Amino acid sequence: MSIPFDNIIRDIERLPSQKVCGCVTSVLGMLIEIGGIEGLVSIGDHFLVQARNGRQVTCEVVGFKDGQIRALPFGTLEGIGIGCRAEIGTSAAAIYPSESWLGRVINAFGEPIDGKGPLSKGADCYAIMNNPPPAHQRTRVGDKIDLGVRSMNTFLSVCMGQRLGIFSGSGVGKSTLLSMMARHTTSDVSVIGLIGERGREAKEFIEDDLGTDGMARSVVVVATSDEPPLVRRQAAYLTMAVSEYFRDQNRHVLCLMDSVTRFAMAQREISLSAGEPPATRGYTPTVFAELPRLLERAGPGTVDQGSITGLFTVLVEGDDLNEPVSDAVRGILDGHVILDRAIADRGRFPAVNILKSISRTMPDCNTAEQNAVVDRARHLVSTYEDMAELIRLGAYRQGSDPSVDEAIHYFPAIEAFLRQTKTEATDLDSCYAQLAASLDMHYGQEEAA
Repeated sequence: MSIPFDNIIRDIERLPSQKVCGCVTSVLGMLIEIGGIEGLVSIGDHFLVQARNGRQVTCEVVGFKDGQIRALPFGTLEGIGIGCRAEIGTSAAAIYPSESWLGRVINAFGEPIDGKGPLSKGADCYAIMNNPPPAHQRTRVGDKIDLGVRSMNTFLSVCMGQRLGIFSGSGVGKSTLLSMMARHTTSDVSVIGLIGERGREAKEFIEDDLGTDGMARSVVVVATSDEPPLVRRQAAYLTMAVSEYFRDQNRHVLCLMDSVTRFAMAQREISLSAGEPPATRGYTPTVFAELPRLLERAGPGTVDQGSITGLFTVLVEGDDLNEPVSDAVRGILDGHVILDRAIADRGRFPAVNILKSISRTMPDCNTAEQNAVVDRARHLVSTYEDMAELIRLGAYRQGSDPSVDEAIHYFPAIEAFLRQTKTEATDLDSCYAQLAASLDMHYGQEEAA
């Protein structure tokens, strides 16, 4: 596909009219200080630093101090020293997405990394760091979206345009749950951001977890844990920019990001290098300012647009759900899914704790019959968990409490319903019917009548 002529014009207009150069005056850790052109650049502008080994390293301005420009690199610092030339580059990072990006894997700069050749450019320019639609122009959340996962479809129903956080410690199954939803969802497009992922796991996620069918309608953005913090942060913003393109095509987008915590850690590294003082547990104030800027870009669009349903994983440090990033994200999003290590330890996956998790669109998005089924299941699980220790110790005597006896009877059936392999999918209607059947409840009588 040829590149639209308008794109060429825009790229030319973004180029500086003349070369303006300074020089490197200091290198400390990952921070580069540049002098000689302090009044000509602003926060977010880019530099091209010429290393002595012939490499050209792109840097971004992150602060100013004592008349010096402070910049961080998008690459490694080998070959950069005092006196190296620093040329002002383009200021605004932008991409030109198109429909042909579906099925592709790209990096934080919108460049293909899957070996399938160059990407075709679309007609419209999208800034990587963009603003969400005005709140008063946005529509309300839409109908329920089918995620193919029984625990999500029933106990944590998600509507189009909703934003949900998935909270857990390491190794409890966040990435696997994301892959299940990306593979089985009924949304038009999936945009998946793997932020700070292990390099080994990126290909495994794409080939084993996502699969051919899931990849065919997905765009995957990858920034591995060994890449500089600027790259990891930009990958998160790029994920949202690609999602916004498909939303503007009146498509319903499922945006999956793993993980917001690594985005916050990247922003913390950037802020600390720029000289910002740490605040809560080492996180700088800028981290908590950038989180809503990122997460608010998901959600419903305007009347003539589609929606971005956002599912964001949060890596909980030490299984502490009240640590700073978790607490901040939980206050921004429209619900939270808690993956419990104790549930994973007993072999039930996805390890969703349905009592501690909540979707803020429920119960309004359900019918009365669906709510009745879910409420009964929650009540039975709650009753069982209250008496779980006595039951396991054999201290509870059957017949002492009819409600506990009922919970003991139905708890194995509910656990079996919640247990699901990553290749297994169950649609919305079947989820409620299966749950009702496991509780010996009649379901679907209204529709049959």
